[in-house]
Amino acid sequence: MAQSSGLGENPLLESWDAPFGAAPFASIHPEHFRPAFDAALAERRREVAAIASEPAPASFDNTIAALERAGATLDRVSAVFFHLASADTNDELQRIEREIAPILSRERSALLLDDALFQRIEALQRAVETLGLDAEQKRAFERWRTAFLRAGAGLAPEKKARLAAIGERLASLGAAFGQNVLADEKAFALVLDGSDDLAGLPESLVTAAAEAAVARGLAGKHVATLSRSSYEPFMQSSARRDLREAMFRAFVARGAGGGDHDNAAIMRETVQLRDERAHLLGYASFADYRLADSMAKTPAAALGLLDRVWAPARAEALHEAEALQAMIAAEGGNFDLKPWDWRYYAEKRRKALYDIDAAELAPYLPLESMIAAAFEVAHRLFGLSFVARDDIPLPHADARAWEARGPDGAPIALFIGDYFARPSKRSGAWMSALRDQQRFDGPVLPIVVNVMSFARASEAQPCLLSLDEAHTLFHEFGHGLHGMLSDVTYPLLSGTHVSRDFVEFPSQLYEHWLERPEILRAFARHHATGAPMPEALIARLAEARRFNQGFATVEFVASALVDLQLHRRAGPGAIDVADFEAQTLAAIGMPAAIAPRHAAAHFQHVFSGDGYASAYYSYLWSEILDADGFEAFEAAGDDFAPALAERLKRFVYAAGNLREPEAAYRAFRGRDPSPDALLRKRGLVES
Repeated sequence: MAQSSGLGENPLLESWDAPFGAAPFASIHPEHFRPAFDAALAERRREVAAIASEPAPASFDNTIAALERAGATLDRVSAVFFHLASADTNDELQRIEREIAPILSRERSALLLDDALFQRIEALQRAVETLGLDAEQKRAFERWRTAFLRAGAGLAPEKKARLAAIGERLASLGAAFGQNVLADEKAFALVLDGSDDLAGLPESLVTAAAEAAVARGLAGKHVATLSRSSYEPFMQSSARRDLREAMFRAFVARGAGGGDHDNAAIMRETVQLRDERAHLLGYASFADYRLADSMAKTPAAALGLLDRVWAPARAEALHEAEALQAMIAAEGGNFDLKPWDWRYYAEKRRKALYDIDAAELAPYLPLESMIAAAFEVAHRLFGLSFVARDDIPLPHADARAWEARGPDGAPIALFIGDYFARPSKRSGAWMSALRDQQRFDGPVLPIVVNVMSFARASEAQPCLLSLDEAHTLFHEFGHGLHGMLSDVTYPLLSGTHVSRDFVEFPSQLYEHWLERPEILRAFARHHATGAPMPEALIARLAEARRFNQGFATVEFVASALVDLQLHRRAGPGAIDVADFEAQTLAAIGMPAAIAPRHAAAHFQHVFSGDGYASAYYSYLWSEILDADGFEAFEAAGDDFAPALAERLKRFVYAAGNLREPEAAYRAFRGRDPSPDALLRKRGLVES
C-alpha cells in the first residue's frame, strides 16, 4: 500500500487494516481527496514512465503485467471518492469532482496516447504468436491493445492532443450534468398538507412521505420527492390528478427549464465533442465508434433490434391506452389520457383484470425479506452464503455489510448494501466495486456495493417494496454477483468489465428468480403477521406478468432510439438536443399518453459520462440473452438445474471478460440466443 509520503496523515494513503482491507470511511474527509489524488497520480506517472523507458525488449510481464500493476493507489482513491460523490455527496465533494474529473481524463489520455508505451504494445502484437501466452494473458493483451487503439494511439500528434482535450472537456461536462440533475431533485418537494392531498396513497407511502417531511424540517406534513421510489408509487396511487400532473412536470423538467441547472448547453457541446472524437478516430459517427467494441458491432444492428420491438410494442401500448381511456370515461372523466394519468389508471386496470394492486403486494415484500430472498437464490444456484458483518467501516450509516462465502465456507467477497433514498444520493440504483477481484499478485477479494433509493419507512414499520422495487433489488444483486463471483487473474478482465450490451445479462437474468413460486412462498411473507403470500395471489402475479408491457417497452425503446439516433447523426454542426428529441419522438409516432423513460435533460445514463451513450439499447439487447437464458431453466423443468447453474457461473458470473460475450453465452447455453425469446417474455408475440 502507498504511504503518506510526507503529506501528513491522510487515511486514503495509509495502509488499511480493517477486515477485507475496507476503507476507513469514518476517518476520510473531503479535504483528504485532492492531496490523495495528487499523490496517487504522481505515483502512477512514475510507474508508467518506468514501463515506457524499460530498456529490455517488450514482454508480457514488463509491459502488460506492469500496466496492470500501475495505479493501484489511484484506483482505490478513485473508488472511494466516486462512490461518495454518487451516494453521499456535498458541496465540497461536488467541487472536487468538477476539478478532478478533467484531470483524471487527462491522465488516462496521457497513458493511452504515450508513443513509447504503444510501441511496446505493437512490438508484442508482432510477436504475439511466439510469446507462449495462455488464453487469459492473450485476452488481457487484446483488451489493453484495444484500449490504446480506441483512445487514438498511433495517430498524428495534433490529433492526439485534440483527443486529450476533448476527453478533459467531456469529463467536466459529465460531472456538471449529473450535479445539475441532483440539484433539481433536491430542490423539489411536493408538500402534501391534509387528507385530501393523501387521497389514494397506501399506508406505506404515507409513512414514507411523513419521514421525508421530517427530513426536510416539515414534521407533521408529508412530502413526495422525485426519487423514483417516491415518484412512481405516487403516480400509481394518488387520486389527485392535479398533484400527479405537478409531480410529472417536475420529474420531466429536471435539468431543463432555463435556470441555473439547465443542461441544454451541456448536452449540445457533449454531442458535438463526441462526434468530433469519432471523426478523429476514423468513424462516421460516435455511435459507430462506440458500438464497434460491443456485441451489436454497428448502429444498424442495434437499430434493427429497437425497430423490431417498437412496432408491436407501440401497437400494444395503443390498445392499452384505449382501455385506460375507457376507464376514464366510465368514471365520468371528461379528459384525455395524459402521461400523468397512465400509471394511476393502469394500476386500476391491473386490479380489475387480475385482482392485484400495489397496496396488496407491498406488505408481502418487506426489504429484509427481499434481501434474504436474493441471498437464497445465490445459495441455491451457486452455493453461496452471506453472513452479516458489523466490524466493517462503512460509507454511510444506512449501509450494511455481509461476508459472501463460497460453497466451501471460505470468504469470496465483501458485499455492502445501501438501500435508502436521501438528498445527498443521486436517484436510481446501481452496483459499483470499491475493489475488483484479481489474483495477479496474490488473491484479492472484491468489495461490491449495491446502492438503491428506496423510501425510508418509520421505525415502527419496515420498508415495504413495490414489485418493481423488488425487481430492482434482484437486478442490482445480479450485477453484484457478477463482481463477487469473478474468478480471473488480471484486473482489466475482472467482474463487470465486459461489453456494455453484455453487462446487463447477469443482472436481468437474476430478476427471473424473484417471481418463481418457490421463492415467493418462502420469502414473500406479510410483514405484520408472517403469513405467506396467498397461493391465489402468486398465481395472479404469474398471470399478470405481461400486463402493461406495451407501455413499459415503449417508454424504454423511445429513450434508446433518441440516444442512438442522436449519436449516429454525422456532422459538426450544433444541435438543440431537446428539439432533436421531440422530432425523433414525432417521427416514430410516440403515443401522446406516454413519456420516454428518460428525457434527454436528465438522461444520466447518456450524459453523466458516456457509460451508456449510444448504448442505452444495451438493456434490450441483454434482455434477448436473459429471456433466452432463463428458458433453458424452464426447459430443464428445474429453476435451479445444477448443470445449467454451474455453466452459468463458470462462463458468465465468474468469467469476467475472459472471452468474447458471444462465446461466453454459447458456452453457457450451448447455442446462440433467439431474439424471439425477448418478444415472448414481453408478450409481444404469441408464446
